[in-house]
Parts: sequence; C-alpha cells; structure tokens
Amino acid sequence: MANSTPDDPAELDQNFSVKVETDDHGKRLDAVLAARVDTLSRNRVQALIKSGEVTINGRKIVEPKHRVNDGDELVMTLPEPEDAEPQGEDIPLSIVFEDEHLIVIDKPVGLVVHPGAGNWTGTLVNALIHHCGDSLSGIGGVKRPGIVHRIDKDTTGLLVVAKTDLAHKGLSEQFADHGKTGPLERAYSALVWGAPSSLKGTINANLARSLANRQKIAVVKTAGRHAITHWQVKERFGDKADEALASLLECRLETGRTHQIRVHMAHIGHPLIGDMDYGAGFKTKTKRLEDPLKSCIDGFGRQALHAGLLAFAHPLTGETLRFESPYPADFKQLLSTLQKY
Repeated sequence: MANSTPDDPAELDQNFSVKVETDDHGKRLDAVLAARVDTLSRNRVQALIKSGEVTINGRKIVEPKHRVNDGDELVMTLPEPEDAEPQGEDIPLSIVFEDEHLIVIDKPVGLVVHPGAGNWTGTLVNALIHHCGDSLSGIGGVKRPGIVHRIDKDTTGLLVVAKTDLAHKGLSEQFADHGKTGPLERAYSALVWGAPSSLKGTINANLARSLANRQKIAVVKTAGRHAITHWQVKERFGDKADEALASLLECRLETGRTHQIRVHMAHIGHPLIGDMDYGAGFKTKTKRLEDPLKSCIDGFGRQALHAGLLAFAHPLTGETLRFESPYPADFKQLLSTLQKY
C-alpha cells in the first residue's frame, strides 16, 4: 500500500485515500487503515468503518474484518468532530502545563473527573470543554477532552488529559504499558492508620466489584483485574510500644484500577485515614484521641490520598515531562498535626 499518511493531522479533515499493494493483500480492513493513519487509534478506525465512512472501490464497507485485495482503492472520510454532549462550564482550574496537544491539571478535592450518575455537571470534563474550546480537535470524533486516567473525587493531585486524538492514542498506550518500557511514573502520598511491620512492600491482589456493594471494590482470589501497588513508609507517628498510630506512605502504581490504593491498603490492615468506604471500622480510633488531633481527623472529611508525582513522555515530541504537586492545605495540616503527636 502506498504510504499516504499525512504529516499534519489537520489534513485528515475530509478524505483519506490509499491503494492496497501486494504486502497488504488479504489483511483486515481496520488493520490496514490503522497502520497507515497514525493519528487514529484502531478503535476509532473501526468506529468509522461501522458508521459507513469507508469505501472500497466506491462500495461502502461496514465490516472492520473485511479482507482487502491487491489494487483496492480505500477511501476513509473523517466527518467534522461533533460537539461534546457535556456542556462547558466556567470552573476554575489549576493548570500545571498546557500545549496544543495536552493539559496537566492539579485537581482539587471534590472535583469529579468525568460526568456520570449523580454528577452530570460540575466535573473536570465540563471545565476542560469550556477552557480548551476549539483547541479540542476531537477525541473519537467528538470535541471532548481525552481522559486517559482518573483520580477519585476526594483524591487530590495531578492528572494529564489529551486534547487531540493523536495525543490521546500516545498517552493511552503509555498508561496501558504502566511504565514498563517508558518513563511513566505515578506516585501518591497516603496517610494510613497504623504502620506496616516492614519499611516497604508490594501488594499483588486482584480487584473486582464487591458483590455485597456494587459501589465498592474488593480484593478477590479468582478472576477480577490484576492490580499491583508498591508502597514505602516515609514517616511513622505516635510510636508506642512498637505500635504506630499512623504513618505516611508513598504508593506507586504498577497498574491503575478503580480505588486501587484505598482497597489494597485496607486489605493489609492499614486503611487510609478518613476513608469511610474502606476504613470505617477505624472510626473508633479517632474517638480515643485527644485534641487537636481528634478534631483534625474528624474534620478532614475525605481519604488522605494525594497524587503528588506524574511523569510521562510527551506523545508528540517524546520529551519526558515530570510534574510534582505540593500537599493541599488540608493534607498538610493533618500531616503537621500527626507529626506533633
């Protein structure tokens, strides 16, 4: 097949035409197009085929697995990106870095990342649609930001969002690889009850939706999704007879599952301070404390988790970008109070 991939993604606004050569004879239509159009993921190519945007020798083909023949003329039409269903909202953002391809946000507590049940407005996506405007070139054919990873509503810290299909594809590949072959790093600071007996360790435990409560995640022995968290004790607080009241951990993710750190730490008996979903049983510990620590923990109101480090390769330039976020005020105050205990 002649290599007709354009140098500028903007050239893909209308039609993309190529001719099948001998080496691609008998291959799947979606595979052939995805290999030539570097700006689109294979999933996006498949969606375009299914929606009738691809013809072979003038005949519309809607089966991604259709086999092409030597000499076939393939034409793929890219419609103008549709407006996003969520509406843009003027919500203040703490922007750490931004260019035409991506944006890095330092997310505050209480901000939901993506619209969903009970949170259709007031989310990070709504804020980004308003902030980015026409610079969103269309993720999957829609003018919306490309979310490649998320952090919980009440977790603070760094996340990167794609503004273009090409950036979305490159970032998604890095997060799927979990840093095994690239510079991707994600580190979280966590304040947990008690302290592990060793200074560092790894939790390798599969996660799945809890059968008892579908809103929660649970460790499962069989099935589920592979999940690995590496942790290291940075500081212990209130050592009494070799039993610490709490500790500050650095957690690094080898996988990125929903609630992963929260569930894994509860699984080994050290749930996050303030986590009422996975550490409610430790609420009685707070009642036995004295002020000001008791009041500080009672008023914290969320899981003590902060995404403080994020590093990745820029999907267009290849440059390694590394960002660090300072502790937010509430986390810093809780840490300071524990250090005095």
